[in-house]
Amino acid sequence: MDSDRIIKDEQIEAHTGKPLRRPPWIKVRAPVGETYEWLQGMMRGKALNTVCEQAMCPNIGECWGSGTATFLMMGDLCTRSCGFCDIKTGRPAPLDWLEPERVARAVQAMNLRHAVITSVNRDERADGGAPIFAMVIRRIRELQPGCSIEVLIPDFKGSIEALRIVMDARPEILNHNVETVPRLFKKVQPQDRYEWAQATLFNAKELDPDVLTKSGIMVGLGETVDEVKSVMDDLRDLRVDILTVGQYLQPSKKHLPIERYYSPEEFEEFKRYGLEIGFRWVESGPLVRSSYHAEQQVRALSAIHQQLYGGSAGLSVS
Repeated sequence: MDSDRIIKDEQIEAHTGKPLRRPPWIKVRAPVGETYEWLQGMMRGKALNTVCEQAMCPNIGECWGSGTATFLMMGDLCTRSCGFCDIKTGRPAPLDWLEPERVARAVQAMNLRHAVITSVNRDERADGGAPIFAMVIRRIRELQPGCSIEVLIPDFKGSIEALRIVMDARPEILNHNVETVPRLFKKVQPQDRYEWAQATLFNAKELDPDVLTKSGIMVGLGETVDEVKSVMDDLRDLRVDILTVGQYLQPSKKHLPIERYYSPEEFEEFKRYGLEIGFRWVESGPLVRSSYHAEQQVRALSAIHQQLYGGSAGLSVS
């Protein structure tokens, strides 16, 4: 295998039976380096999970090599079975109430200026595990003052009560990905609903208008360009500030097939359109994932907010 690649250049069959070969712009360097190895060892030593590994993120080498990571909380088993995701599905263990302390200590050890926290779905709980998010936000603030915090949360089945628990801890960025277009929701994420995603993003702004909200969509699952732009319009109507658009990459042959690859020019068009309709920041590219360049986003947007309105308005970045 080419050592410069983490993803094999193998043919993947779409549902049409026509083989698709990865185009030349889908190329990822294998994760190597002292910082990467140190971070991997620390995660193992503190019994922590990262979505970088669990979801086979193509940017793991770049992000871990620069000392950043997205922490995956509440275990490594998800109660939902989305067709695109490589995180295992099953009956999860009880919540580990000491996990927020371990994550916060890891953030401190890494001396992070921006921490990204996500989780599996915990649908067996009425609160979806929301208290874990609130605990880790508050503990990071105690141990690593000045570190901004982004939480990539489940939809909590649209529950505003669960969302309020997270929002009361005041993260800098509240992220929830819609992932795909409404027509494909039942195929791509059968236990989710587009309306739950919309409620999560709408209610976040209602609970705290100063919070930066963020969402993302994958392309290549059978949607049309017009459908993608329609979702972008919906997200702007919900006052979402930050958008990510990336190419879906099939984790294994058991997952949903890639229907087509979008070109870099098409991703540039999504970025142009997103900025045109009012998103404050758009990351759009073949290998873009939800947490890609997350620190740059919060630094730039918080600075703009302070220039326009004065003060931090809840944005604790420095």
